[in-house]
Amino acid sequence: MLNRVVLVGRLTKDPNLRYTPNGVAVANFTIAVNRPFTNQNNEREADFINCVVWRRPAENLANFMSKGSLIGVDGRIQTRNYDNQEGNRVFITEVLAESIQFLESKSGSANQSSNPSPNNSQYQSNQNQSNKSANDNSKPFDGEAEPIDISDDDLPF
Repeated sequence: MLNRVVLVGRLTKDPNLRYTPNGVAVANFTIAVNRPFTNQNNEREADFINCVVWRRPAENLANFMSKGSLIGVDGRIQTRNYDNQEGNRVFITEVLAESIQFLESKSGSANQSSNPSPNNSQYQSNQNQSNKSANDNSKPFDGEAEPIDISDDDLPF
């Protein structure tokens, strides 16, 4: 049997980070996921999906993402229930996130621009290096170059 969920959407509000009595971090959040089609009025609808994440990913989510941030969630569907104050049984279905990908930087969500890497500082430094070499008129493959010594053991195939 398989219980796997993969979602990409935007946070509808800031994640709610709490700690259990044992000190384990847990964050509840809701993401809006656009449907792949439009309704009769030619408007796009979205589903609002409740999620929960535990431990270090919960702290990272609360520290680095906020309302409107684009995230990817990989996890599973979980159903739980409890009796409320009136004595009625309440059922809750949510996604238990096993991993969360930050699909844009914190500043990118404020500007609503997507950045392709969650490691934005690394992406920006790589982008700056590539821009520097693109603006540089020198040709890196011209001139003399030393052959590279690679053994067959170093190749991945």
